[in-house]
Amino acid sequence: MTPMTIWIDGELKSRDQATVSVFDHGLLYGDGVFEGLRIYERRIFRLEQHLDRLYDSAKAIALDIPLGRPAMIEALRATVKANQKENGYIRLVVTRGVGDLGVDPTKCPNPSVIIIATDIQVYPAALYAKGVKVITSATRQVSHEAFDARVKSLNYLKNVLAKIDANRAGAHEAIMLNGDGFVGECTADNLFVVKHGTLLTPSPQDGALQGVTRETILELAGEARIPGREARLTRYDVYTADECFLTGTGAEVMPIAEVDGRRIGSVTPGPLTKRLLDAFHALVRREGDPIW
Repeated sequence: MTPMTIWIDGELKSRDQATVSVFDHGLLYGDGVFEGLRIYERRIFRLEQHLDRLYDSAKAIALDIPLGRPAMIEALRATVKANQKENGYIRLVVTRGVGDLGVDPTKCPNPSVIIIATDIQVYPAALYAKGVKVITSATRQVSHEAFDARVKSLNYLKNVLAKIDANRAGAHEAIMLNGDGFVGECTADNLFVVKHGTLLTPSPQDGALQGVTRETILELAGEARIPGREARLTRYDVYTADECFLTGTGAEVMPIAEVDGRRIGSVTPGPLTKRLLDAFHALVRREGDPIW
């Protein structure tokens, strides 16, 4: 097994040497942005879309990423190659950098870039056949009036709290509602429901991350002439759905069997869920060029 090598600010370091300062504002205040990317057969899936979101997220929080896009792509490729990852996961993190105590970002002159390429922690294969159990968390999603859900920031405490709710309930995931009671997203995944042959998913205005896998599924649905759109959803829409599934970098397309003790649909995975999962797997096998 190849020892893990991590890219930090222009250097490839061993796992033991890959450290950050206790004064980094990413640690102290969750001040930074990140992306999670999949590696399929030496291909980085939807790299350009992930970088679009990374740079947009950074711009939204007035964080200047110290690497231009070509240099960032080269750093990603070098890290994947150094770790000899044919299939796996990349965590790309940009922090505000080292500064003084206090939230003032002007105290951090040099943002930091960290790239980790490692194995992917995926759901067990059996769950794709029988579906996952989901609950609704008591933790609410932050309103878009306070913080835009399209920013993929290091502030994930609300997601952690919702995951604790899921763990304590013996569930695999938790739905987070917004302050108005509409479905936002799950702790690490976007949510889709199918009703009368139409695919529905919450919008960023209701608290949904504009997930790359989410966008890919909407594209695949369009190619297959499956009606799909953003919609305001309540728990009623989830409970009464014909099908329901999660999407995410790790989850890919995961069928949901049960939400808050209510069985979803008559069969798991539902026919549209299965069709879209198959289409997604076909796409990742053919898209992009190997990077090493």
